[in-house]
Amino acid sequence: MMPLERDMPRPVFLSGKRVYLRPVEKDDLPLLQTWANDAELRGLTFGVTPTSLSGMEAHLDRVRTDSDRVWFVVALKENDQVVGECGLLRMFHAWRTTELSIIIGDKTAWGKGYGAEAVYLLLDYAFGYLNFHRAAMGVVRSNARAIQFCQKVGFKREGVERDGYYFNHAYQDIVRMSILEDEFRALCR
Repeated sequence: MMPLERDMPRPVFLSGKRVYLRPVEKDDLPLLQTWANDAELRGLTFGVTPTSLSGMEAHLDRVRTDSDRVWFVVALKENDQVVGECGLLRMFHAWRTTELSIIIGDKTAWGKGYGAEAVYLLLDYAFGYLNFHRAAMGVVRSNARAIQFCQKVGFKREGVERDGYYFNHAYQDIVRMSILEDEFRALCR
């Protein structure tokens, strides 16, 4: 008897000490949908519109065929629990630049270093395998924890998009941050 798809081991794409990154699968979507619709997370991550499961499925189909994006779930090595999602998007090879996004959606996993490890795995992949020179992120100014996190993992503040984000009846600035490949390599020494 063939094992069910959900019972088969998941393909690990990038592996760290405590977390690994693997491609998003269809059975991950209900959890990702829950995070996408969470009011607190939306306010921190530029979420605006409601997300249906069918919308998540359509998004996954687009991601799988998009050559300018790669997307993963962040899972714990100890028990395979999915605690977040991350990826590279707006990959522009001519300029060797990309955007990085990470969301640790499981709030019980906040502050435990899983996000930092996932970002290091993504940056190593971006710089060491995809030959990018620069990775950037945008962070809502009111998300002080995320700004501190970005600085901790080596991102430098570049500037501000004034009133670049509207959420809950108010405009907020977007803080633009980036890291260059040589800065990342220096951190890894």
